[in-house]
Amino acid sequence: MNTALIAKTIQSFQKYFGQEPEKVILSPGRINIIGEHIDYNDGFVLPAAIDKIICFAFEKSKTNTSRIIALDLNEEFSVDFSEKISLSDVTWTNYIRGVVNQLQMKGFQFDGMNCVFSSNIPTGSGLSSSAALECGFIRGVKELFQLDIKPIDIALMGQKAEHWVGINCGIMDQFASVLGLENKVIKIDCKTLEYEYHNADFGDYSLILLDSNVKHSLVASAYNKRRQDCENGIALVKKNYPEVKSFRDCTEEHLLALKSELGEEVYTRCHFVINEIARVAKACEALDNGNIEELGQLLFETHHGLSVEYEVSCDELDFLVDFAKSEPAIIGSRLMGGGFGGCTINLVKKGQEEVIKDKIKKLYYDKFQIELKNYDVKIGNGTTVYTL
Repeated sequence: MNTALIAKTIQSFQKYFGQEPEKVILSPGRINIIGEHIDYNDGFVLPAAIDKIICFAFEKSKTNTSRIIALDLNEEFSVDFSEKISLSDVTWTNYIRGVVNQLQMKGFQFDGMNCVFSSNIPTGSGLSSSAALECGFIRGVKELFQLDIKPIDIALMGQKAEHWVGINCGIMDQFASVLGLENKVIKIDCKTLEYEYHNADFGDYSLILLDSNVKHSLVASAYNKRRQDCENGIALVKKNYPEVKSFRDCTEEHLLALKSELGEEVYTRCHFVINEIARVAKACEALDNGNIEELGQLLFETHHGLSVEYEVSCDELDFLVDFAKSEPAIIGSRLMGGGFGGCTINLVKKGQEEVIKDKIKKLYYDKFQIELKNYDVKIGNGTTVYTL
């Protein structure tokens, strides 16, 4: 599926620089099966790399100057990476500047380079194209200059680069982009960064993302408010129950006993968190046992929690999930990502995919006058070197 993209990137590199690249890197986007809004609450997440990628072509420039070309944007920039890196007004370049800044801070030695990249990760859809950009670029520099950087450190530097740009993300996106394996999901402990793989055989069902094609402006302020609510909630629980070290030790009984002190809003936020942590464990068990119907039910439960308790859904996403509940061919659906727009992730009976897509597209347009997008995804490998 990525063959044409790889060929286009290599041919464009040859056009710009007159020769084949020295290294080609493939860096994927990601999905998260379940475990939403609990990465910053010491929970577990269950992401996977997908078969939509950014393809990078690299060579050493033999000077201090680097020339970086974004094919899809028809934009480029030149920069001397031996000098101190600063933020730019051109947003996409900051992710690259950020990882170079991280490499410099870690003391790695490298010279200038030429790079062309192109992507088939849909932008703005919540599939983490920024993490793919960060981690793919670091992997390219590592390979080009034979730097000693472990995969986990690529992910951590990618995360730190995003913080440098100004987005206080968790580790999940970069982790999945680097350490993903074909047909595997990764259960990541967001507290310790320990991880384990589970089979991602969805049996008679396909993974389909329905892109609401909306992004409401509440995202940043709501994210910060939810995070603060959870911090306030767990602090009160810890104060009253010293044996509770984090949300993973917290029970419904703890919350119920403190409900009046917590207040209704903080109580419901915390209630969602402890149940979502439990759902991740149940989802792993369902995958291990090949019980995809149970996994689907967990997705529906997560969406209900995100919509009613955590209140990060929106009319468009709720409409898509309500449609899924009414369709026998769909056994699970939920919003994926921060909320207030973006995609739903759906488990759809094989053979029914096109019927479902056509039906929901029409219903969605009739309701909102918005074109619904859809993406078929398969679970693929993390960042890899492509053999020329």
